[in-house]
Amino acid sequence: MTQRSLVFGAVLAALAFTTHAQSSVTLYGVVDLGMRISDSQGPGGAYTVKSVMSGGLAPSRWGLNVVEDLGGGLKAIANLDRRFQADTGVGDPGPDFQQSWVGLQSASWGRVTLGRQYNVLFDVTASTFGAFMPVGPFLNAYKPDVALALGVRNDNQVKYQLVANGWTLALQASAGEGAPFSTTMGKSRGGMLKYSDGPIGVGGGYLERRDNADRKAQASLLGAAYTKGPLYLNVALASARFDDGLNTALLMVGTGVENTIAPARPGQLANRVRQRDMWSVGGTYEVAPAFFVGAQYWSIRQSFHTPGAPEGRGRFLALLVDYFLSRRTDLYASVDRTTLTHLQLTSSPSGVPNGATRRTAWMVGMRHRF
Repeated sequence: MTQRSLVFGAVLAALAFTTHAQSSVTLYGVVDLGMRISDSQGPGGAYTVKSVMSGGLAPSRWGLNVVEDLGGGLKAIANLDRRFQADTGVGDPGPDFQQSWVGLQSASWGRVTLGRQYNVLFDVTASTFGAFMPVGPFLNAYKPDVALALGVRNDNQVKYQLVANGWTLALQASAGEGAPFSTTMGKSRGGMLKYSDGPIGVGGGYLERRDNADRKAQASLLGAAYTKGPLYLNVALASARFDDGLNTALLMVGTGVENTIAPARPGQLANRVRQRDMWSVGGTYEVAPAFFVGAQYWSIRQSFHTPGAPEGRGRFLALLVDYFLSRRTDLYASVDRTTLTHLQLTSSPSGVPNGATRRTAWMVGMRHRF
């Protein structure tokens, strides 16, 4: 019995070595916790909320990347990405995995992936001209720019991506499969193109999403970034148009994980949004080794299909300081300011509109990546 066990163990070890030689599974993750003080909360915006929150600078999450070498320059790839609330230990509401896809990657022909994954608008923004790119690419607690990414992810998506000579092309399509329109469900089609050459990066994209009544949302964006030594600068323009009757409640302008923006005047209904435009500009500078300071400004305007409904406007400003204790661990502090016209803020965590039009929030936190 002992000899048979030894032989069986040796066979298992050999099989494990063979599997490891052909494929790899990488565990990765982020644990991010911050202390945040935010005013203009509660009825009439009369209260200040103090909280320990997960994902101040980046979403807390863990995931698995899988790569298997199939030979001839072909690889099988897969990803599972799970978000959680580090302050309580519970998973994020909604799907168990924010990403869950599998695909094939060729050294010559690009890659094809299938499943729940980031859409092309998020891809081009996060990889080319995102805010606070050297430490970001977003300030997770305050990120108005993702409001025009039409949900950031899409379920049931097929995506093709090709990288060659500094160019990156991506195309996506997803089937609605009869499910109600939500943050990620519904039919989609779109594409993005970007180019990087030395200090310059420029890119743009287009995405169309349709609900189960064939009403559509169309978004396009264009942006550029410049990196020279310790300096990073970025600028972007984005616009989204919505068919009358499309439920855009889940696609309304948001300022990150803490709160969202709501209509405030007669005729401003979530299913009657006509157009939303945004421009942004910002920069980040490494003032000393591992010590970064940055600022980002966004301006939005939103019109409605309802005759006579006033146009809503918003101005957003964020300042960030970040210091890396090591390659994987950093400390950060930020302040953000929201000013609205003909729109209103909501309270956290209820999401109930409270009539306030100005909010300032301060935050300090720590992030570790593994």
